[in-house]
Amino acid sequence: MRVVIARFPFDLTKGGVLESMKGVKPEPVDGESVIIGRRHYPVKQVGQVVTRQDRRDFSAAEVVRAMTLLGFTCRGLPQAAATPASTPGLTAVQRASAMLGEPARVSAAG
Repeated sequence: MRVVIARFPFDLTKGGVLESMKGVKPEPVDGESVIIGRRHYPVKQVGQVVTRQDRRDFSAAEVVRAMTLLGFTCRGLPQAAATPASTPGLTAVQRASAMLGEPARVSAAG
């Protein structure tokens, strides 16, 4: 299948991607990932191996789109939990305090 990554066309197949990633150790995943075989690879690592381009030359979205079209499962960034800063009804000082974390409480032993 012909896909465009970093303004360059590539003819990729699922088998070709599997072959390219064979023997490649996955880097730690801290964002979007692609499941190839039983391993989770960072999207940028897959893009670099498959296209042989520098990771700065393409976006993660381009690789996700290409891998999805080829039938691979892609995982996005985890959804952020609601932060105290986004909680309605707090004053500016309360929001700032919540973002910094509450100080440890010291009990008076006596």
